[in-house]
Amino acid sequence: MVSVTDADFEAEVIGAELPVLVEFTAGWCPPCRQMGPVLSALAAEEEGRLKVVQLDVDTNPETTNAYGVLSMPTFMVFRDGEPVKSMVGARPRRRLLEELSDVL
Repeated sequence: MVSVTDADFEAEVIGAELPVLVEFTAGWCPPCRQMGPVLSALAAEEEGRLKVVQLDVDTNPETTNAYGVLSMPTFMVFRDGEPVKSMVGARPRRRLLEELSDVL
C-alpha cells in the first residue's frame, strides 16, 4: 500500500485518475494497525478500479487539518480531486466493501 505525504498528496490523490481511498492513520493507533491487512487486501483486489493510500496524521498535519480529520482511522474517498465519502473508525472488510460499493 502506498503512503502519501503533504508534499505529494496533490499528485497522488487529487490528480489520480482512479477513485482513491485515503486512510488517515497514526502509528500509535491500534484500530489503524488492525485495518492494515484489510486495506492491503482491498488494494490488491481492486487494483485498476481503486487506489488505496495511507497518510500519517502526525507527520502530515497540513493535509490532515485541510480535511478536518480528528479521529483515527478516518477513511476518505476522493474522486476527480474531490472528497465524495468519509467514514470514521475501523470496520470489518465486508462492511468496508459495502460502504465503498457506491463509489467503485
